[in-house]
Amino acid sequence: MKLKLKHILASVLLSMAVALPLQAAEKYAFDIKGQHAFIQFKVKHLGYSWLIGNFNTFSGSYVYDEAHPENSSVKTEIDVASVDSNHAERDKHLRSADFFDVANYPKASFTSTSFEDKGNGTAVLKGTFTLRGVSKEITFDVNQIGAGKDPWGGFRRGFSGSTTLHLSDYNMKKGAMLGPVAENVELFFSIEGVRQ
Repeated sequence: MKLKLKHILASVLLSMAVALPLQAAEKYAFDIKGQHAFIQFKVKHLGYSWLIGNFNTFSGSYVYDEAHPENSSVKTEIDVASVDSNHAERDKHLRSADFFDVANYPKASFTSTSFEDKGNGTAVLKGTFTLRGVSKEITFDVNQIGAGKDPWGGFRRGFSGSTTLHLSDYNMKKGAMLGPVAENVELFFSIEGVRQ
């Protein structure tokens, strides 16, 4: 009798396990409509101060797999002409052939190739970044800020990350305005995604 009961219990537990949905990767869209997503940069001006700016127009989405973070991925496209450093003449120069050359290269893009979970909400995100027609592999140090329900019945998850780019890698003439110390540019993102 006891052996039969064990078989019954085992069968019930097995059927419950099969019935439970497996936690799968979830897709999130950048919250562009509510503008809870930012791509910013910081570069030295002549070595005397920081020049800080944004790209105001971009789009993207990411997939996050909580059970298997290595399956996570992200893709974004940036309208480079939307560069905004809070100075119209400087922005005009940044759009010129000296820097972004938006007439010939209006878009920049990033497509991830790997996501390595480091624990405690940290990760390393690698991927291909294309700017001015040049594609390079770059690495972001990433932090998960948080996740949960929003007041409108949706579910959100947010990440931030940063990396350092080198202007010479993308054929930019840093000395044209910013001085030779402007070789290194800090790129930062803060993205709040809405689960689809």
